[in-house]
Amino acid sequence: MTHIARKVLVVLSSVFAGASARTVSQVPPQVVTSVDLGRYVGKWYEIAHLPAWFQRDCASDTTATYTLRPDGKVTVLNECRKQDGVVKSAKGVAHIASREGPNTKLKVTFFWPFFGDYWIIDLDSQYRWAVIGEPNRKYFWILSREPHLDPAIYTQIIDRASKQGYDLAPLQITRHSR
Repeated sequence: MTHIARKVLVVLSSVFAGASARTVSQVPPQVVTSVDLGRYVGKWYEIAHLPAWFQRDCASDTTATYTLRPDGKVTVLNECRKQDGVVKSAKGVAHIASREGPNTKLKVTFFWPFFGDYWIIDLDSQYRWAVIGEPNRKYFWILSREPHLDPAIYTQIIDRASKQGYDLAPLQITRHSR
């Protein structure tokens, strides 16, 4: 194979690889089949996240606590510790996005009438960890029932999320004081 033919092959390979990656990222991420909200509620520790403007003040100890309400909605309490040690919190409400769709696609609001997508895209069968994303792949969180996650599990989660088209290069690990 000539030098020019090799260069053409490399260029074509990268074009097709880029097209393939774009195709994956244009398809919405897959969500888990269903979730038992009774098992899902409780306190979760953020293990890692893609940078988000609303978390810019969070330096450590980020958690999310979910409480099931009598009306079937979920109260959401997000907390984190700022650099100066002060705890920052935001309280919101989540509901299942559609009666026809899976209950793993939720809408959450912290400031009505604005809602964001909260999709459960990966979930441990024992509800020890969960992965949250949304259709545009702009937001992404890895949550765990404990402040730390087994590195092998973390690697598997990253691998599956990458295959769903998430760019995890800017992923930030969350520090926890305990």
